[in-house]
Amino acid sequence: MKYRAEIDGLRAIAVIPVVFYHAGFDVLKGGFVGVDIFFVISGYLITTIIKTELDEDRFSLVQFYERRARRILPALFLVILVALPLAWIWLPPRAMEEFLQSIFSVSLFSSNIFFWQESGYFDTATELKPLLHTWTLAIEEQYYILFPLFLMFMKPFGTRKTFIVLVVALVMSLGLAQWGSSAKPVATFYLLPTRAWELAIGSLVAFQLMYSSWTPSRMVSQGASLAGFALIVFSVFAYSADTPYPSLYTVAPTLGTALVILFARPGTWVKALLSLKVLVGIGLISYSAYLWHQPLLVFARYQFAIEGPSMFVMASLAILTFILAYLSWKYVETPFRNRALYSRGQVFRASAAGIAACMSLGIVGMATNGKLLQPDATTYHVELLDYNPDNRTLQEATWDPPAGPKRRPALSRRQQSIRQDALVRSR
Repeated sequence: MKYRAEIDGLRAIAVIPVVFYHAGFDVLKGGFVGVDIFFVISGYLITTIIKTELDEDRFSLVQFYERRARRILPALFLVILVALPLAWIWLPPRAMEEFLQSIFSVSLFSSNIFFWQESGYFDTATELKPLLHTWTLAIEEQYYILFPLFLMFMKPFGTRKTFIVLVVALVMSLGLAQWGSSAKPVATFYLLPTRAWELAIGSLVAFQLMYSSWTPSRMVSQGASLAGFALIVFSVFAYSADTPYPSLYTVAPTLGTALVILFARPGTWVKALLSLKVLVGIGLISYSAYLWHQPLLVFARYQFAIEGPSMFVMASLAILTFILAYLSWKYVETPFRNRALYSRGQVFRASAAGIAACMSLGIVGMATNGKLLQPDATTYHVELLDYNPDNRTLQEATWDPPAGPKRRPALSRRQQSIRQDALVRSR
């Protein structure tokens, strides 16, 4: 597969808003759309790789999952390993129990299901979950389990029919997301059936670039890539936690990403921008940056539990995120991708050991209810955070589609009752 520097630049455009959004910078109130950009990129890259190898009759599921293990697990295990002692110092028992349970779910790539069962994404409690962001990894890995099997099954039917089935699946998934954004907002946010269409967009982009003979003119490429980039920028600055998500609103950043991948060709301004060395460099370390940012920001909120961390502290941690990301990319990610250093057997054995260790930690958390003899001197100041609100009820009651930019629709009597009950229980 030919390397495209602008894809790494696009990763940078995805990860920077995510990090600073979670750090509390209101100017990037729609920074969460960076996740959607990642989904489209992942769908495009994985489909290109699998289809190329299938067409050449050399695709192997074992080799595919070996690549995924080399790509995902080493940095993930490192971040969990570093987060453990910090969690022991700062997290109160109930939060510690949930943290260890989340490690268990991460090891099985089901953390999206775990956090769906626990709470919503935009409520206050989500700012105190060190591994909340791993729900996106779970979505991708679940997709990667099913999608290669789908492409293998569809190979005898040809590319055209595969493309049509993908389009139908995309429309169904998007329709489900639009319905669920108001009917079942928390489940819609976290679960694969309402997120699959975003990865499918990337897959369709891969089909277009691989099998279409159409070559757009420079003017078309220039205009379409600029339009795509504009859609991404618009989403980052215009969307907010009140935006029903995912839904038809999500079409803007995902379509924008698709247009950039399709039309950011040599000679276009968008390709020149995204190919800048600084953006490509950030894109290369974007996976590690995504892994590091959430634990750092969460532990800061526990450390400054009473007064809250200052924006200077959060900005500093956002910058530290990229420093740690570079180090883990250079000394962990890159070496483990080198087959000359680590064989397939070594990678699978290390992966199995890491997964077993994570599962064991989850079992310990459940067996002890998170009471692991944390030092009182380091946990007394976060006791106010050790409560058990009914996050699901509160989330369902407050996550309504906005009626417009300045006002929201009035709540029904039932919604008012649910909200009041949830608020009372959270006190």
